[in-house]
Amino acid sequence: MDSIPYNPASEKAEEFINHGEILDTLAYAAAHRNDRSLIEGIIRKASECRGLTHREAAVLMECDQPDLNERMFRLAKEIKARLYGNRIVMFAPLYLSDWCINGCVYCPYHAKNRHIPRKRLSQEEIRREVIALQDMGHKRLAIESGEDPVHSPIEYILDSIATVYGTRHRNGAIRRVNVNIAATTVDNYRRLKEAGIGTYILFQETYNKANYEALHPSGPKSDYAWHTEAMDRAMQGGIDDVGIGVLFGLGTFRYDLAGLIMHAEHLEARFGVGPHTVSVPRICPADGIDTGDFPDAVPDDVFCRIVAVIRLAVPYTGMIISTRESAAVREKVLGLGISQISGGSKTSVGGYADAMDRMAGKEVPYEADSSQFDVSDRRTLDEIVGWLLDTGHIPSFCTACYREGRTGDRFMSLVKRGKIADCCQPNALMTLMEYLQDYASAQTRAKGMEAIRRELEHIGSGKVRELTVLRLKEIVDGQRDFRF
Repeated sequence: MDSIPYNPASEKAEEFINHGEILDTLAYAAAHRNDRSLIEGIIRKASECRGLTHREAAVLMECDQPDLNERMFRLAKEIKARLYGNRIVMFAPLYLSDWCINGCVYCPYHAKNRHIPRKRLSQEEIRREVIALQDMGHKRLAIESGEDPVHSPIEYILDSIATVYGTRHRNGAIRRVNVNIAATTVDNYRRLKEAGIGTYILFQETYNKANYEALHPSGPKSDYAWHTEAMDRAMQGGIDDVGIGVLFGLGTFRYDLAGLIMHAEHLEARFGVGPHTVSVPRICPADGIDTGDFPDAVPDDVFCRIVAVIRLAVPYTGMIISTRESAAVREKVLGLGISQISGGSKTSVGGYADAMDRMAGKEVPYEADSSQFDVSDRRTLDEIVGWLLDTGHIPSFCTACYREGRTGDRFMSLVKRGKIADCCQPNALMTLMEYLQDYASAQTRAKGMEAIRRELEHIGSGKVRELTVLRLKEIVDGQRDFRF
């Protein structure tokens, strides 16, 4: 038994992500994997949208009874629909630099990789990337960068955020910049907040301290406590929307799932608000990275159960899946609680502008691949929007909550009371109409117009519906950027 006490409200990583508590939790879950009465009780509790403890989530993860697992899957879908409706928020990653001084053994950006070309975008190159993303139809980006105080200091990140927000092309505008950069200081988080970021995102990779230290043998990221306590510093710096996640497959999924839920519990206990988003990436091939080196890689069926259990455990949070996953897997998990997906993604530095130039028939100088990981879902944004419409979802490019100050506990309060749809449904329809008018193919436009006509009937308030219809007509007439 680990002698360190478990305390979800502690400031210390090894107390709120407690090794002994996780081992006890996994032992308890294994011992009760066939306890139907207990499992049914946990499912009933989850149906009330009050969330689950890490121990209850672990029990559900161990359940191997097909009928109960099917009930979990159905409930996960129902909870997502109850809290977020059929909306799926769209975004894209924007890679600024692959220079990195860390030694993460699962990432091609690691400092010892001599094969990957190292590149940092200039502000003019960032403008080209943003224009390419705007011309696809994106309104929300997640900035990504390796950790390097020389090539990517905080000043560079802040300048880049200003460039993204300041770039306008035709009707394009990036209205929300989320940031996924290395753990930093309270002062730097404060500067990011002042720069107008949306969510600060940082993946834990794995919550197992011993495994974490083996996977991160060098660089600032090797400090487990510094990395794990980053969200606390971000909150202290005024960033009240934070996004957590693990890279499933680096360690055992049972341990990391328990740690993930414990991290959410910690944020609730210490700050009164849990994570704004939870991401669920899996280890995948990349330059110099063989997934065969990771024996804990997670198969599809287990991955689907992980997504469902997270949705039951933290019902209020947005759940994100990237283009790491195939189109088939993404379709499966859409029905299990996912609320945000990326589309048309490039994981290389400068990848969007280069792709647009190639499509325009321009000659692009050859460079070795700088992708952080292989993209499995290679469909264009328009193809993904069309697919979502075919499956009964509403692709949303909305950024209104961030811009209206509905962040942190204010956002979570609306979600927990089932009121967020009062804003999100009309905002989703208006931003979808912008996409249809400015960027969609004729086929996607036809699908989208029909979906908007259908979804207008689901807006509960007659006054809101009437105003939404008016705004939609104004968008068709050329006006932009309305929001509730």
